[in-house]
Amino acid sequence: MQTEKVVDYIVDWLKDYANNANVNGFVVGISGGIDSAVTSTLCAKTGLDLLCIEMPIHQATSHVTRAQEHIEQLKKRFSNVSDARVDLTPVFEEFKTEVSLDGKQATVDMALANTRARLRMTTLYYYAGLQGRLVAGTGNKVEDFGVGFYTKYGDGGVDLSPIADLLKSEVYDIGDYLGVPESIMKAAPSDGLFGDARSDEDQIGASYPELEWAMKMKDEGKTINDFTGREKEVFSIFMSYNTRNQHKMIPIPICEIPKNLR
Repeated sequence: MQTEKVVDYIVDWLKDYANNANVNGFVVGISGGIDSAVTSTLCAKTGLDLLCIEMPIHQATSHVTRAQEHIEQLKKRFSNVSDARVDLTPVFEEFKTEVSLDGKQATVDMALANTRARLRMTTLYYYAGLQGRLVAGTGNKVEDFGVGFYTKYGDGGVDLSPIADLLKSEVYDIGDYLGVPESIMKAAPSDGLFGDARSDEDQIGASYPELEWAMKMKDEGKTINDFTGREKEVFSIFMSYNTRNQHKMIPIPICEIPKNLR
């Protein structure tokens, strides 16, 4: 990948989109991870106003520390960057008092994890509406189009996706080029939706390099029968996520009424 040219291309794309939409800039949720760090830095490089928002909900201390380090670094480097911190923990806890928590614990925990992401989406759009800006998404290609590892109408609810055509490894290459803090570059990727430090690999069962390999194998028309051992296991994990999360990757189905019924 021609990293410098890709960065310039994305920055120009962001700038053109915002100018054509007649908006004032961007809003990005900062998690302390590589994707939000790269996305926010790319937005900052447009010269348009950027609001970085921290939205902790029982967040692991390491995530908070990395997010704050990145925001402070960005503000020092770019005069167009401002920040806000919205503690959504009380909102989340109040929500839990008004809904049913009955059911299998794992199912309830997942529903609540997705609720965290949707509360954050609501917050981002509140500030975007308040300031006339666009919500820039932080999803990469593996998450968005490989395994669907994001929350529908949560972190998947955005106005534009500047890094969604980049593999995770390419996001790291760009992060290194952009000078993303070392603490973020070395941290294990995590969605931070469970209030602990569990990694994406812990949840998925495969690393991003393994998922990138499986995504490539699928694109080449390979099937589960082409592999053995760990490769077979990884390909099976990828295909399982890819299949059951297709509803996130395709347009919302519309029930089109036949003309003869109108």
